[in-house]
Amino acid sequence: MNLDFTPEETAFRDEVRAFIRENYPKELTGTGTREDLTREQFLAWHKILGKKGWSAPAWPKKYGGTGWTSTQRYIWSEENARMDTIMPLPFSVSMVGPVIYTFGSEEQKAKHLPGILSGEVWWCQGYSEPGAGSDLASVKTTAVRDGDHYVINGQKTWTTLAQHADWGFFLCRTDPSAKSQEGISFILVDMKTPGIEVRPIKLIDGTHEVNETWLTDVRVPVGNLVGKENEGWTYAKFLLAHERSGIAGVARSKRGIERLRDIASTETIDGTPLILNGDFSRKISQLEIDLTALEFTELRTLASEAAGKGPGPESSILKIKGTEIQQRLTELTLEAVGNYGAPYARGMDGHGVNDFGVGPEYANFAADTYFNMRKTSIYGGSNEIQRNIITKMILGL
Repeated sequence: MNLDFTPEETAFRDEVRAFIRENYPKELTGTGTREDLTREQFLAWHKILGKKGWSAPAWPKKYGGTGWTSTQRYIWSEENARMDTIMPLPFSVSMVGPVIYTFGSEEQKAKHLPGILSGEVWWCQGYSEPGAGSDLASVKTTAVRDGDHYVINGQKTWTTLAQHADWGFFLCRTDPSAKSQEGISFILVDMKTPGIEVRPIKLIDGTHEVNETWLTDVRVPVGNLVGKENEGWTYAKFLLAHERSGIAGVARSKRGIERLRDIASTETIDGTPLILNGDFSRKISQLEIDLTALEFTELRTLASEAAGKGPGPESSILKIKGTEIQQRLTELTLEAVGNYGAPYARGMDGHGVNDFGVGPEYANFAADTYFNMRKTSIYGGSNEIQRNIITKMILGL
């Protein structure tokens, strides 16, 4: 495998780097992926990319994608990670968008794809329920046909950022008598429809990132059904494969290790930089080795997609290793800042308060990031379930 960029790829990297430097909103610099941003802040970079035509690098060109090669997409991810940009939310670009252009009607494509590309329309995901998380086939939310409408009743949970959403994509049971994986349909729902109530779930760090969503006699046009009735499980698996590939977050983790090394070079133990501590240095080195192996796996997956193959069960490998690395990285970062991570309090990022943090600026987010990243091994299909998928689909056991 040749890992050197061609002159054309190097020129593309320089173009991307210059575009980000000149166009990324200055007020978002340093905010990372904070869940307490406003709707406008979340969408600001997405809208800029939409005008440039760069908001959906992985989409086919005929639907508004960039037409980039797998290497260009890799460079794009690397450069955005290097600049800590807030990327378009995955629910629209990486999840429902591919489902719509692959399985949706021409009317659905015309209605929804432009708003996804431009960043004008915010989407949320209605998959998980109190009794159907990793066992997603057990969803109980029902959609009953009534003339030209479905009437939806049920409850969804962990609906990320639904408080901002214009539209949602929901898994609903349309045939209660069918087996678990059958009788489920994939339905697009306008979140302003009467009967929808979004209730906040406050997280341990005080943020309002997720919600529970109640649907009571919500009437949705039959034309919002994606594909065929009772075949939503097929579309749900297709979407999850795309989601799991993106969860790997290789480029962001590489940037995180760079920051960790900087922190460990500053923090000391008995006057000696932490980076020179043999035990801590070994932990970072092992993390880098695992991340490099994951990066090569991701590159193979990108090459496979470039050859016309969609993400398959190998996306489960990316999801497992990617999230484990993210959790180890945030754990090591919290360990590196030491006591400065203990007096954790919201607002120490300097926004909206006059108080200064107890320790250095790089310690402000160590605790809340650590706690927030505990979720990564669960969402998108828990890692235990992903191991079962690998066992069955790849190893044939």
